[in-house]
Amino acid sequence: MNTIIFTDLDGTFLNHDDYSFEASKEARERILKKQIPLIFTTSKTKIEVELLQKKVGIQEPFIVENGAALFIPKDYKGFDFSFLKEFGDYYVLQLGVSYEKVVAFYNSYKTEYGMFGFSDMTIDDVVKHTGLPQESAKLSKQRGFTEPFVLKEGAQVEKLEKMASENGLKITKGGRFYHLIGENQDKGKAVEKCVKIFEECYQTKIKSIGLGDGENDIPLLASVDIPIAIKNHEGNYVNLPTNKLQKSTYKGAKGWNEMILKNV
Repeated sequence: MNTIIFTDLDGTFLNHDDYSFEASKEARERILKKQIPLIFTTSKTKIEVELLQKKVGIQEPFIVENGAALFIPKDYKGFDFSFLKEFGDYYVLQLGVSYEKVVAFYNSYKTEYGMFGFSDMTIDDVVKHTGLPQESAKLSKQRGFTEPFVLKEGAQVEKLEKMASENGLKITKGGRFYHLIGENQDKGKAVEKCVKIFEECYQTKIKSIGLGDGENDIPLLASVDIPIAIKNHEGNYVNLPTNKLQKSTYKGAKGWNEMILKNV
């Protein structure tokens, strides 16, 4: 049976504070040796993922902006993905709505609900809220589908969620931000679509492993055969009502390394 690993990035594959993935070296080497696809499944943007893949030394499919789109490199493993839409060097399956639609809603309600999103943040604001270096913060603002934002203290999230729903959108929460996204997308839906595509390619059942640390990773974990909760930066775990859920001892990349070695 073929295995595919779907992993969140911030706070999971990458440490929450310094964004390092060095502590996962042993597990990454094992994945590489076994030729297991490592599919980044993240709230980050396409360009951020491409740069991270270069640093890690992989070229795999990836899921961006909380399940908004799945990108598969052309000629990946010799499979034919021509049934998907072409997008530069990739085939893409889009589940999210356009960034223009998301920002239009954000601009209509940001003052009333105390939202402060990436479209209004300066590069310095993004650095302050994320701890990213300036160049990385700049790239994180080049969004295609979703708007990360923070809320002023006392903001009424429930009312904002209702307004979003009435406009074909929804709100999910990550480790640092709320995210305004399309109503028909989440990490889990993108993972399920990806597994289905690769089961058809391989003509066999796929064993899926998923790792995450935030609320927005719950759909991802609920959609895989082996769900793994990585201890988050506050020392807590996401809640998933299943006895299949495994929990790491450690946070971030060290916890990721620990759990991959246990399961691969």
